[in-house]
Amino acid sequence: MDALDLARLEFGITTSLHFLFVALTLGLAPLIAFLQTLWVVRGNPLHERLTKFWGQIYIVNYGLGIVSGLLLEFQFALNWSGLTHFAGELFGAPMAMETLYAFFVESTFLGLWIFGWGRLPKVAHLLTFYVVALAAIGSAYLIVVANGFLQNPVGFERAGDALRLVDAGAVFANPAALLAVGHILPAALMVGGFFMAGVSAWHFRRGTGEIAFFRLSMRLGLTVGYVATFFTIGFGDASVLWVVRNQPTKLAGGAEAVEAARRMAAEHGPGDYLAPAWVPIALTVMLSVAYLYVLFALIPIVLLGRGRIERRRLLLGIGVWTIPLPFLTVILGWMVREVGRQPWVIYDVLPTSQAVSDVGAASVLASLVIFTSLYVTLVVVGYLLIARIARRGPESLVLGGVLADPEPVGGR
Repeated sequence: MDALDLARLEFGITTSLHFLFVALTLGLAPLIAFLQTLWVVRGNPLHERLTKFWGQIYIVNYGLGIVSGLLLEFQFALNWSGLTHFAGELFGAPMAMETLYAFFVESTFLGLWIFGWGRLPKVAHLLTFYVVALAAIGSAYLIVVANGFLQNPVGFERAGDALRLVDAGAVFANPAALLAVGHILPAALMVGGFFMAGVSAWHFRRGTGEIAFFRLSMRLGLTVGYVATFFTIGFGDASVLWVVRNQPTKLAGGAEAVEAARRMAAEHGPGDYLAPAWVPIALTVMLSVAYLYVLFALIPIVLLGRGRIERRRLLLGIGVWTIPLPFLTVILGWMVREVGRQPWVIYDVLPTSQAVSDVGAASVLASLVIFTSLYVTLVVVGYLLIARIARRGPESLVLGGVLADPEPVGGR
């Protein structure tokens, strides 16, 4: 493999693994905000315990997402200096805004939320998490704006050997970005909802004594995950229609794709401008999993009333073992979006081969090994820690315990 292939492989591995944390962060934040709102409005201690339990998992996942996001920025700087030089004014600006935004808004208010239990007034404390949840959505939007420019370059003009921004409104209202936001946000809710339901199913299979706790978690998770699946499919179908019209080579089939590839060869030189044959297969698998959820998730939802689902071990087992499926679908969607764009890093403008840094294959291989090792370690350690918190249940609550309780936790 040459330096370009290695750099592409490294990009694919790092972004896919980073996206695991992003999806769960985006998916859990609104659910936790909802649970804490119930606690503030109704004053039921059960809702406070639910907020703290799922909040602990959120904090661990968020921290790992921040670390993996920083590594991703280093990966860009090392391997894709050609893109930065050519389109840094358009691509780099939203990326930099997102980095600063994530650090100064999300991290600051998440810190206030973590250390504000028992110190801030209830409503003020709740508002800090609303800011965290909205900041997470804003952060996702900025990332997708940067990626949307690569998919559908707008609002620019050529200035020598680089691009110059001439219409910021067009960049931030890029349909390639807006459709992606509409697709990614419900997909993340699908991940968060079915994750919450799966963890609850695991506790019911183990005969948990926290019946009310995990019953509410399962109802919330299943309901949100199921409804979000419809929106995910709807925006996904709209995105596919947009791709067929605007990126005909992406799905690698049909007369329009062949004609577009022929035009690109005439304008940019000989090359393979059609996406790999497995991209439509990945799209089909992603859609199939989503439709399977629409068909079969209705069964446990119908059984939610009167605790009927809690006695059905087969359904509970399916709920546990299918926790990874929503994660798989979002990764497949991201691969279709990114690999289908090849060989362009900026569609129909800048080939990927001209965006890669001028470094040798040995250097890229070294960074590939280092970054892959770091990411795999982060994912394994992170999800083992999340699984440990999830298995121990609400008895392991530490969030807010020292500051909010009148006596030390260890004294109980």
